[in-house]
Amino acid sequence: MLRKFFIVTIMALMGHFAVANPDSTSAGSTEIQQLGKETFENLNSSGTPGGSKLSWNLRYSDRSQISNLIIKFRRKIDKEKPWRYSEVISADKTKFELSDLRNDEKYEWYVGCRKDGGDVAAILSDNGPNDEQMVWSDKGKFHTDRPWDFYKFLVLLGSLGLFIFGMKLMSEGLQQSAGGKLRQILSSMTSNRYIGVLSGFLITALVQSSSATTVMTVSFVNAGLLSLVESAGVMMGANIGTTITGWLVSIFGFKVSVSDYSLLILAIGAPMMFLRKSSTKGWANALIGFAILFMGLGFLKDAVPSLDHDSPIVQFFTRFTDTPFFGRIMFVLLGTLVTVVVQSSSAAMALTLTMVLKGIIPFDVGAAMILGENIGTTITAELASLIGNVHAKRSARIHSMFNIVGVTWMVFLMPFFLSGITSVMNIDPVQNGEDATIGLAAFHTVFNATNVLLTIGFVPWLVKLAIYTVPSKGEDDEVFKLEYISSGLTNTPELSLLEAKKEVHKFGKLTLKMSHKAKELLNATDLKDRTRLIKKIAKYEDITDRMETEIANYLSKISADDLSLKASAELRSMMSIINDLERIGDIYFEISKALERKNEDKIWFHQKQRDNLNKLFSLVDEAMEIMIGNLNIEQDDVNESTANLKESEINNFRNKLRRSHLKSIEQKEYNIRAGMVYSNLFSSLERVGDHVINVTEALTEKD
Repeated sequence: MLRKFFIVTIMALMGHFAVANPDSTSAGSTEIQQLGKETFENLNSSGTPGGSKLSWNLRYSDRSQISNLIIKFRRKIDKEKPWRYSEVISADKTKFELSDLRNDEKYEWYVGCRKDGGDVAAILSDNGPNDEQMVWSDKGKFHTDRPWDFYKFLVLLGSLGLFIFGMKLMSEGLQQSAGGKLRQILSSMTSNRYIGVLSGFLITALVQSSSATTVMTVSFVNAGLLSLVESAGVMMGANIGTTITGWLVSIFGFKVSVSDYSLLILAIGAPMMFLRKSSTKGWANALIGFAILFMGLGFLKDAVPSLDHDSPIVQFFTRFTDTPFFGRIMFVLLGTLVTVVVQSSSAAMALTLTMVLKGIIPFDVGAAMILGENIGTTITAELASLIGNVHAKRSARIHSMFNIVGVTWMVFLMPFFLSGITSVMNIDPVQNGEDATIGLAAFHTVFNATNVLLTIGFVPWLVKLAIYTVPSKGEDDEVFKLEYISSGLTNTPELSLLEAKKEVHKFGKLTLKMSHKAKELLNATDLKDRTRLIKKIAKYEDITDRMETEIANYLSKISADDLSLKASAELRSMMSIINDLERIGDIYFEISKALERKNEDKIWFHQKQRDNLNKLFSLVDEAMEIMIGNLNIEQDDVNESTANLKESEINNFRNKLRRSHLKSIEQKEYNIRAGMVYSNLFSSLERVGDHVINVTEALTEKD
């Protein structure tokens, strides 16, 4: 029994070890896992000119089983043609670049290995490997690029144009929906240079266009509604406000793809365009412009070429690594040139950020170009001031000097600023393109804000320098400056009224200038001269509107004081006069638009019609000369009878023209369309005569 017990026990123990330790035939061997398409993971591809960069991963558990790989590929449209194959690739590699393919074509591809993991080369033939012995990945796709050529250059320009158009449409839409309020803010929030900075920042941030703010500011200075010191503050604020564009592009353009939602935004904005309310149409334009802007940015990212280290443009930039300061200055000039060419600092900024994102230019070069764009954007204000008076030119010059001074000191300190920004924001602009775009947006904001803080105390000096560098050319150059009442009320209401009267007299002389320009336009034959005169009259009309507003505000402040009966009568008289003078400006603007349409439609006057209109212009000019003379004398000396005689002469001649006009139409002596314009013009001139006599009548009113 004992012997039997030991035998059973030993056999049980042997069975236990047999289970725990496999037999010698299987010991040390590895179980082979079946290879399939799941072996290949994370297939990626990116097209290049005439090729593609392919990448993949192998399932970790399968790596040791696979000797090597091969790729098969063909054009998508070549369904019936045989596959093309790459060379045999080591299993250790996870990337391969195809070349010698057709440009701008769609391809499909697979990566594969032998089912048993063996050497693919062993089963290769002229037609490729034996498919029965192969296992292939899921299908991959890629689209080869076109090489960088004139076509792609045009695509780049078109993408940039779409971005600019979107920016312009958005800016104009915002101005259309809130422009009146923005202009009111700009004219009221400028009591000193510091508040001016705030108003300039807010308006530019809202309308997303520093150009709109600077042009508006120049026009206000031209009209005398802003002083040079006040305009300097607004320009500085606009410089900070325009940096918001960089943040929008960096965050929404690169980190968040707004272009993917552009069509949804268009779907919201498009129906709003058909609503009647003007402000709603403005918001529609703003939404559509916003969508188009980011669509353009999306195209821009694709249009900018991806360059390697051996490309000529990259080699060009690396030349200046040994002379960084000289390189900085050169790229500042390049940024200035780009902005001047595209006439939009926002578009230049978007192009710079895109090139930095793609790694075409380094982070510090992008920063230098942004400094240049700050100088380039001043060209907008300079161009706007060309048709303005000396004060508008000086305002634009202040803007230019402010930006040039800021860029000058930043060129020296830029490395320290960039280092500080990357440290504080904890970003790596060298290795990460998106970090670089955010860093440049921050640099743009920090630079402009710092420049404002450093230079705002020197605004009076900038004003003096602008006055010195832009001398006045005489009275005609300063005609739109409200020089008599711009300094505010005097201590004596009667003296304030006297100053207002001088301004009204100057207002009257401006309307006479409009009459002279309108007469010139009637007789002008050269297209360039007509265009110049139409712009001049439009500018004068805008000034008359602003002059009426400013003089009316000034008179309202005077009325708050205790006035004598005579002073009250004079104040009421002037309120009536400035209204008539503003209406005269409106009529001459209407006349200019009628003449513009006549020329566009190629409608020609008969010589007799032209002679009659010239005579009526002369009669109206004579009446206006009498009016201006009456505006410059005391109430008791006003020559009312002469004014009435001239008004009667204008009315009688108008009646004569009307009778002869109807007779000519009846006898078909001239074109009916020319006759309609002719009738409109002599009727408009007679209305000018009515407002002119109204001025004289207002001057003779006694309390």
